[in-house]
Amino acid sequence: MTYSTISFPSLGIELNPGYGFDIGPLSVRYYGMILAFGILLACIYGLRRGKEFGLTQDDILDGALMIIPFAIICARAYYCIFAWHEFKANPIEVLYIWKGGIAIYGGVIGAAIGITVYCLCKKIPIATALDITAVSFLIGQAIGRWGNFFNREAFGAQTESFLRMGLQHATTGAVTYHHPTFLYESVWNAIGFVILHFASKRRKYDGQVALGYVAWYGLGRCFIEGLRTDSLYWGPFRVSQVLAAISCFAAVAVLIAMTFRPHDPAKLYVNRVAAMEAAKAAEEKEEEAIETVAETAEETEE
Repeated sequence: MTYSTISFPSLGIELNPGYGFDIGPLSVRYYGMILAFGILLACIYGLRRGKEFGLTQDDILDGALMIIPFAIICARAYYCIFAWHEFKANPIEVLYIWKGGIAIYGGVIGAAIGITVYCLCKKIPIATALDITAVSFLIGQAIGRWGNFFNREAFGAQTESFLRMGLQHATTGAVTYHHPTFLYESVWNAIGFVILHFASKRRKYDGQVALGYVAWYGLGRCFIEGLRTDSLYWGPFRVSQVLAAISCFAAVAVLIAMTFRPHDPAKLYVNRVAAMEAAKAAEEKEEEAIETVAETAEETEE
């Protein structure tokens, strides 16, 4: 443990939250609990809104069972690849995920891979699944960042700004003030969730919400990453900052291009599903009517 007390002097807040607790031989970390809670809320949101995207609750639950493992594995892989110096002496430690070391962008990439595999197996449009996942993902990200608070990590460079966060060194007692970048990103993601939640109700084509997520998250992460002191580097470049900038630019370019194209509401997956269900209901009603006429005719003959 490097730091103990956490303070926000401008707000008159001073705390010393623990890192977790023990249940017998089992050590439970608040970081993991918060991540799990964020994932749970994201899944609940997906279950409540899945029908608006043409997906059933079984689609959401089955998808989550595939997407979550992909996201965790890729989040770990992304971190280990760009922080290989920490593992090259003992590569087996790559598997020791409980010791920490995951990267959210790896999780996003893993989720996209998991969605693709799942949709190909279930014959569901990938863009549709990406849309509902994108909005849900922001819930998990906004909540999950508070795990960094309890771990005293993912903070920024030293500052004297109004929102500065004081960290007291557990051994020396010295206090340094930093940008609470975990807080910046949590708030940014929460705002993005609200925006995309309402925007998704007026989407014109499948994939529009997912593009909005990539643009919004990329924009915020590009600036926030520049403040952090624990960035993963590839040479002189902050990996996540470069990825955020490129993905944001690409998503905005596609969104702009798509605004100049006509979009038929009937092509939205949810509307196609509704049309198929209406056609099926009409067919069943017609069959019932035919059976009724046939039964009436038989009774008349008798």
